[in-house]
Amino acid sequence: MFWRKQKAAIERFHPLHRALTLEKGFAVSLRRDEWEPVIQSLARHRAEIRRRKWLLPDRVPGVLVPMLRVLASDMRPDGVLSVAADMRGPQLPEKTGPQYELPVQRPVLSMRQWYAMDPWLRLRAELRDGSVLELSVTDRVRYRRRRKRNPRGKVKIKTKTKTTHLVRVTRRLAKGAAVQRPGTPPPPWIRVRIRQGSRMLFRASGKLPGPLGEAELTDRILHVSTEPFRWTPPGRAAGRNS
Repeated sequence: MFWRKQKAAIERFHPLHRALTLEKGFAVSLRRDEWEPVIQSLARHRAEIRRRKWLLPDRVPGVLVPMLRVLASDMRPDGVLSVAADMRGPQLPEKTGPQYELPVQRPVLSMRQWYAMDPWLRLRAELRDGSVLELSVTDRVRYRRRRKRNPRGKVKIKTKTKTTHLVRVTRRLAKGAAVQRPGTPPPPWIRVRIRQGSRMLFRASGKLPGPLGEAELTDRILHVSTEPFRWTPPGRAAGRNS
C-alpha cells in the first residue's frame, strides 16, 4: 500500500490539522486552550509528511500559527477564538469574477482580464479586556491573459497575475471603555474608521502589494492589528468588567 506510513500519520493528527491536510481548510470556534493541541499537531507536519498533495501551504506555519499564538496570548482561558481558514487558493470558480476584453495594439492580438477574491483567513477573538477583535485577510488577484504574435508569426499565450493582500481588523470595545486619541496618525497605507455608540468600534484596513512572503505578511498584519489598540489608554482594562 503506497504512502501507508504517511496516511497513518495523518490519521494521528488533530482533526483540524487533518482537515487542513486533506480538505485545505476548516471553520471552527474553540476555547483559548483548546487551540494548543492543534498548534502542537501542526508542528509535526513537515517531519512526518513528504508527499506533495498532503503538504501544508507555507501560510499555515508562517501566518496562521503565529496569529493563533498572538491572539491566544491576549485572551482569558474561557475566551473563544473562532477561525475560518481556506487554503485552496484563488483559482476556484466560485472565487473568480467574469472575464472581459481589454483594448490592445498589434502585435498583441487579444487580452482578457479578470479578478479573483480569495478570503483565506478570518479570525475572531474574545480578548482579556472585554473587547472583541475580528481580523480578515483576502487576496485580490488580477489575471491578464495575452495572445501575441512574435516576429516569426507564432502566436504565444501568456498569463500574468498581480496580487494585493487586503487586511481588515475590527476591534469592538466593551461597554464603558475608555478611549484616547493617539498622539500620531497611522501610516499612510493604513485607513482607520470609527463608529461611536455604547460600544466603540475601530476598524483598520490596509492594502499590501504582493505577493509577500509569510514573515513579511505576518508583520504587516500585526501592524494593522495594532492600530485599533492605539485608541485606548495603555496599561488599562478596556471595559468596566475586565
